[in-house]
Amino acid sequence: MTEYDYWKIFPRMPKKVTIGDITIRDGFQHEEKTISTAAKIFYGEEMILAGCREIEVTNLGNPEGIPQFRDAEKVLTYFRGDRFKKNCERRGINPAEITFTAVTIREKAVDTAIELRKRGVGPDRILMMVSTDPEHHFANSGTTLSQYWKEVERCIKKAADVGIKMNGTVSTIWGSPITGATRMEDAVEFTKRFLELGAYDIEHADHDGSASPAQVYRYYSMILDAIPYPEVHLAHFHETKRIAPASVLAALQAGVCRFEATLGGLGGQPTNFLDDCPVRGTGEYYYKDPRYVGLITMEDLLVMIDEMGIEHGYDVDRVLWLGRQMEKTVGRRLRSEAICNGRTVREGHPEYARPGLKKLIEKAGEKPGQLVPTDWAPEAVLPERLRPKA
Repeated sequence: MTEYDYWKIFPRMPKKVTIGDITIRDGFQHEEKTISTAAKIFYGEEMILAGCREIEVTNLGNPEGIPQFRDAEKVLTYFRGDRFKKNCERRGINPAEITFTAVTIREKAVDTAIELRKRGVGPDRILMMVSTDPEHHFANSGTTLSQYWKEVERCIKKAADVGIKMNGTVSTIWGSPITGATRMEDAVEFTKRFLELGAYDIEHADHDGSASPAQVYRYYSMILDAIPYPEVHLAHFHETKRIAPASVLAALQAGVCRFEATLGGLGGQPTNFLDDCPVRGTGEYYYKDPRYVGLITMEDLLVMIDEMGIEHGYDVDRVLWLGRQMEKTVGRRLRSEAICNGRTVREGHPEYARPGLKKLIEKAGEKPGQLVPTDWAPEAVLPERLRPKA
């Protein structure tokens, strides 16, 4: 007989997950209008009050290329300040349990993070990224892979000296927007390289929506066979084909317990146009229509996880409210379906019931809740040709 217990079919699938929020960094980096410092602080703080404990707050790279994050120090300073701490305390949240991450693709940005840390406002965790496709890697970092690995080696050591954790991000796992197909075995090896150098954890990234659920399951199974510590691995999915939730499900089935997302599915390449002026970004976009890029939506992901009965630690209704506010902030309809349709309500919507059913039941002499005629057998009997084989 078929096994109906989902967790027995997929014994690695977790019953509790961590979902990091990267809205005010990855989400805002693709916006072609300046998002105010106040908005970044508001959404960052509100997501923390709603349950987030791992949050990316800014990018410490050169603001000439990513001017959206000229206010990086202001944002970091707020989250180290007394006002934020008091707001957390009023909600029973310990600020020390929150991990603040800043992206630091190159060594100069790592040095900035270290300097800010010494001044008491720096991040807890920083991020450096390699792509298994050398062309994609060069587009992001301007170096060869060999050159970059040496840079990573130096940066992990000096970050550790001031108590900053390094996240190693591996990209183009399922394909590259520049050169096409890639080898998942290379991504497994790159993961090991990062950990050998002292990385704290690994983000396994589908930065352009290339992943398919079957390949996601295969890759994370390979990863967890090679490095069987789920807390080390973080899944990052972009949404270009509307199948990212299926990829999340495949990752869950393989045993992944850490994910990240953005409100409204915001995100994508660093913008190459801001307000009224072209900016460097990372060059031309890899896609024709910017409406169909970004990460998996936080709202939809949370609803899916919640309705699967998996523990996540968020106030889902508060996050749905924030998703609706985000549409006002960016000035357009975003990609979340859950902010419109909400969660499945177990008690239903009695207000939509048609009048007259109760009277009709009484008139027909039926009992409330009766599903079939009273003279029928209590269970259906299938025709012989359709019965399960013994």
